Amino acid sequence: MSIAHFCAFAVALFAIGGWFFVWLMHIVAILYGKYRLHRMLPPPSPEDLQGISIIKPLVGVDPNLFSNLETFFHLKYPAYELLFCVQDENDPAIMVVQKLIETYPKINAKLFIGITKVGANGKINNMVKAYEAAKYDLLVISDSSIRMIEDGLTDMASFLKEDVGLVLQMPYTYNRKGFAATYEKVFFGTWQARNALSANSVGINCSTGMSCLFRKDLIEDAGGLAQFGKYLAEDYFISKVISERGYRTVLCSQPAMQNSGYCSIGDFHKRLIRWSMLRASLLPHLMFFEPLSECMLLGVIVSWAMEYMFGISPMGFFLLHVLLWFLCDYTLLRIVENGPLPFSKFEFLVAWLLREVLAFYLTLQSHRTPYIKWRHKSYKAHWGGIIEEV
Repeated sequence: MSIAHFCAFAVALFAIGGWFFVWLMHIVAILYGKYRLHRMLPPPSPEDLQGISIIKPLVGVDPNLFSNLETFFHLKYPAYELLFCVQDENDPAIMVVQKLIETYPKINAKLFIGITKVGANGKINNMVKAYEAAKYDLLVISDSSIRMIEDGLTDMASFLKEDVGLVLQMPYTYNRKGFAATYEKVFFGTWQARNALSANSVGINCSTGMSCLFRKDLIEDAGGLAQFGKYLAEDYFISKVISERGYRTVLCSQPAMQNSGYCSIGDFHKRLIRWSMLRASLLPHLMFFEPLSECMLLGVIVSWAMEYMFGISPMGFFLLHVLLWFLCDYTLLRIVENGPLPFSKFEFLVAWLLREVLAFYLTLQSHRTPYIKWRHKSYKAHWGGIIEEV
């Protein structure tokens, strides 16, 4: 066998092996999603539920902010406090919070204005005051766009066993109108859900900081929340610290319902590019493996490999590959949604095709510049996740 044939054989074998691995992720995600999502554990008795401090970092106002925050005033949980953090005294979010505090005087809620500069991460700077003032040993960090169901906090607390240090709500989206909202829901219910569910099923760090519950003492052992100000992906490192102390990170049954009032495909693509850049700075090997795990590129490579190894028609194999991927993603999305989808099958098809076709392009865009744009600031990420503000 010549060197060229040996190299082609090795590449084809590697591609087919990777293809089977990705299909294993599909199967595990579907089975684990069916097992874990929307299946609440029996809640502990009220006297066994520990108090929880909920930290809500806020910047600016969007059309859904008031209704999103209001859901946290209706939580069915025996003891919790709401700690709202606003960076600037002129931020209009202050009026929204003050109105809610006046409307629900029986709920223990406080407002903190101004940052404590501990690093380049603006979100951490915004939360330090609330973190230090929290009176409970369990903390929840919840983004401003999250909409919580009444028993959502109880659901999270139910999964906090003795060997669990961090409980996550898997990112998803609340039902909203418009194609951009459909596009976001398809992404979070397919690609994001597949990776989060398959990773969590085997104990791999898949932490996201949108909505998470953790033990404060574990973070205090690492130097407190301020120690994570040098990272932009603080959620990943919080989970890593907890794991290093022998505790597990688990998903609870209810997804985190993102409900931003502003929804556009362009803005969402910017988020995807930023997340891709962060993943590459944390785990550099993903720059190579992540694009190869996408439906279209993987399908093209494996179709060639199947023809080279077994003489199978590449076009027929590619079409079958795409069809099966489509059906698996549709099945997983239905599991995450826990019922009929709020859009038609045709809308799902269009949104799914757009995401899959643009996946490789967006990955390339994430490598065009070393600078990460987040809100109104720019950062440069170094290997290991440490950032500096530009």
